[in-house]
Amino acid sequence: MTANQPLHFTAPGLDEDAAQRIVTLLQSRLDACNDLHLTLKHVHWNVVGPHFIAVHEMIDPQVDAVRGFADDLAERIATLGGSPQGTPGSLVQRRSWDDYSIGRATTQQHLAALDLVYQGVITTYRDGIKELDDLDLVTQDMFIAQTEQLELFHWFVRAHLEDTGGNLKTAGDTSEKAAAGDA
Repeated sequence: MTANQPLHFTAPGLDEDAAQRIVTLLQSRLDACNDLHLTLKHVHWNVVGPHFIAVHEMIDPQVDAVRGFADDLAERIATLGGSPQGTPGSLVQRRSWDDYSIGRATTQQHLAALDLVYQGVITTYRDGIKELDDLDLVTQDMFIAQTEQLELFHWFVRAHLEDTGGNLKTAGDTSEKAAAGDA
């Protein structure tokens, strides 16, 4: 949703400018969640090697939860009078991140790449939480609840990558391919 698309209505107590900004924040998270659940499913299908079944089965509940987040975000956009955009083309056009770059790979390689994916998604959620503090506490509450779950999933991923001191071989990596290579 772009800022120049008029809202059909908005929630009582919100002016249209605030609602427009909230809808924009919601749409950015909707795009991120749609991308994330497809990325997670891609990993589920392409993971191989030791610990295959553990990682394969760990990913599906994350896919389901993130799909649910997307639905909640889209319904909140509609509640505020916006029109959620969920088509692949619109997502690709708006996103500011690159497509997931790892194909068939070991559990450690995929988890190392997912560590970076989760870092990016969680960081943008936290940025949205800060901005919503002055706009809409209802939407902020949704972002907080989803962030809590995303951080839990991130911990599940990182637990496979850490040594007993909490150190990661991939610390400082800035690309999925670099992280996968260091795993």
